[in-house]
Amino acid sequence: MVEISNTLIAWYREHKRELPWRDVSDPYLIWISEIILQQTRVAQGLDYFLRFTRRFPDIRSLAEADEDEALRYWQGLGYYSRARHLHAAARTLMERFGGHFPSDYHDILSLPGIGEYTAAAITSFAWNQPQPVVDGNVFRLLARLFAIDTPIDSSQGKKEIAALAASLINPRKAGLHNQAIMEFGALHCVPQNPDCPHCPLQDKCRSYALGTPGAYPVKQHKTRTRPRYFHYLHILCGETTWLHRRQEKDIWNGLYEFPLIETPGPADFAELQATEAFRHLLAGAGRTAVAIALPGIKHVLSHQVLHATFYRIEIETPTEALQSYLTVSAGALDNYALPRLIQIYMEQSSPPQHTDRRQRCGQTVDNVVDRS
Repeated sequence: MVEISNTLIAWYREHKRELPWRDVSDPYLIWISEIILQQTRVAQGLDYFLRFTRRFPDIRSLAEADEDEALRYWQGLGYYSRARHLHAAARTLMERFGGHFPSDYHDILSLPGIGEYTAAAITSFAWNQPQPVVDGNVFRLLARLFAIDTPIDSSQGKKEIAALAASLINPRKAGLHNQAIMEFGALHCVPQNPDCPHCPLQDKCRSYALGTPGAYPVKQHKTRTRPRYFHYLHILCGETTWLHRRQEKDIWNGLYEFPLIETPGPADFAELQATEAFRHLLAGAGRTAVAIALPGIKHVLSHQVLHATFYRIEIETPTEALQSYLTVSAGALDNYALPRLIQIYMEQSSPPQHTDRRQRCGQTVDNVVDRS
């Protein structure tokens, strides 16, 4: 086992990527990087890490900010519960630990949003404690190295991999070992077409000896995705628009979005305007001009595929239904934490030409709204 660790460390010293959270002992910076990288590739997460830590360089600055600002600096990374947990944990660190990161594994594990993997990463990287770090890359590498047939998404499989990860650690080089094994899985023992012929662990790899590295890791469940159909209404009255803050136990909790109508299946504009939600929202709006500002966006999440269409709707009079939404200056949307899907719309859309403001979606839109 020591030989495997030494081989990984030697490979790491030669091939590691130079990253700003590497070769540092500040548990705050390690924490931020690990939370970002939980669901984000390094190439994408690097700029976000730099941006986030410039604004929030320490625990106190993050704790003293409001949640909305933390979400704005997280905007585009997805999985926004991570940012909310970061903010809550920073405040807990101020309240319980005087603004300092505890070095005890169990104290760190008690913080919001921190699980066994993150606690192990922080303690091993900051204080060289021999806690095994097991992420997706480590699961894959060890499943191949030892030809583990137990599904890694089962409780027994997780226990087996965790025990193997712990057995490989050199206690004197725990942090370095953990960095090495994760980096090796990320760069060399990759999910598809790993470079087995040039692998320094080739002579120790059981799956290579069996000729079946592609068969590992074994999983018992496949991720199922479900389609959802979103229709966003970017409603404008002069320079005023409206937003809603998502509070449901659903995607993007805490982020802001335009008024949304979700339909059980695909719906064109004629079907959308016939819905009670559309009629209720725009009842009393006066003269109304509607344009399909951005149709047919397919936005893929981990377990969902969103099919979204954005409508730009100019109204004459704010409606009663809009009173339950947040009134915002159209030019101030950047001040709010918006889902990436809304950002895409803002980046790709442009105000429609108004040569015929009353003719939109192939019909005279003054008749779109039910004025009864």
